[in-house]
Amino acid sequence: MRNKKLLIIGHVWPEPRSSAAGSRMMQLIAAFNKESFEIIFASACAKSDNAFDLSAIGVSQVSIEMNHSSFDDFIVEFQPDVVLFDRFMTEEQFGWRVAETCPNALRILDTEDLHSLRKGRQQAFKEQAEFNDAYLFNDFAKREIASIYRSDLSLIISEVEINLLTDRFKVPNELLFYLPFQCEAISENTIQNLPTFDKRSHFITVGNFIHEPNYDSVLYLKETIWPLVRQKIPTAELHIYGAYASQKVTQLHNKLTGFLIKGFAPDVNEVMANSKICLAPLRFGAGLKGKLVDAMQNGTPCVMTSIAAEGMFGNLDTNGFIENDPEHFAEKAVLLYENEHIWKEKQSFGFKVFNARFDANFFHERFFQKVYATIQNLQNHRNYNFTGQMLQHHTLQSTKYMGKWIEAKNK
Repeated sequence: MRNKKLLIIGHVWPEPRSSAAGSRMMQLIAAFNKESFEIIFASACAKSDNAFDLSAIGVSQVSIEMNHSSFDDFIVEFQPDVVLFDRFMTEEQFGWRVAETCPNALRILDTEDLHSLRKGRQQAFKEQAEFNDAYLFNDFAKREIASIYRSDLSLIISEVEINLLTDRFKVPNELLFYLPFQCEAISENTIQNLPTFDKRSHFITVGNFIHEPNYDSVLYLKETIWPLVRQKIPTAELHIYGAYASQKVTQLHNKLTGFLIKGFAPDVNEVMANSKICLAPLRFGAGLKGKLVDAMQNGTPCVMTSIAAEGMFGNLDTNGFIENDPEHFAEKAVLLYENEHIWKEKQSFGFKVFNARFDANFFHERFFQKVYATIQNLQNHRNYNFTGQMLQHHTLQSTKYMGKWIEAKNK
């Protein structure tokens, strides 16, 4: 029997050292690799120097064009059993082509995070208004929910987002699968070898600077929170790491105040493990925060806002403090920095959360049970999702002819 085939259509080429989204994609690739799928990763995006070389792990890399029938020839030749769309925008562009050329392929959407939730919160923050349904039911939501319906299965990274989709948008549970970050459990031996409280120094924050919530949190630290911390600990430094630091980011660097823009970190584990406290004062956003997973894995307690903490801890104790008021946020940062007993307690909570909630083995088995069961029962699965069939029909009519018009125009 031939190996099953997976086509991943990437919004971007995966950059696991630059973003949580890149790490997430590598975890998905590893999961399908473990199931012996033959994998092609295709993207219409230009490749940056930070992109992971997928050929090193046996994954073929193919550049594709948007609004071009060459994609149809390519996918007909490959004949995938499963097509994974990286974010809803990719499903919008290529979903109709996949449905038309490979109708029997299982179509999976990896949402990464709910873009509509992030954009709605960002707009509410910008307008200094309370986030409500008026902000949630935005144009991004209309596109994103339509994409979820058109797909056979959508991977949702946070339980909070699963609840939002089923409660507020009334999306059927059968179309959703909770799949958070999938990590190798941290062993007692690894824990023992991490730098101890007295061997660590300074504060850290991490995040891709292109991502608006990260840039805003750095500004918030600079203007509001960090001066409060420095009043109490005048020698403290905040080390800010992230890919794609533009001039507007680098100009925030100030050696006198210990506010240090460090730029790209080739190894986030190394810098995180040597830092005492991770700060994550996100004021808007969605999904799970890779920086918090990195912090827990490396035994670095955190001070975070409720937006940053969302979906991370379930019913377990946090690896630090959740504070939305800047003065309380700064107070907790100072407390953690100076109190070894509390620091160690919060660190131990982080290890428990990491192993209990993000264990790759636990999710692997459940995910592939769902994948294979849906493949086996694909027609019935689709029949129960008439809304999806209806949206697919209209998308085929509208997007298809728009795509063909653009292709004709480009000729």
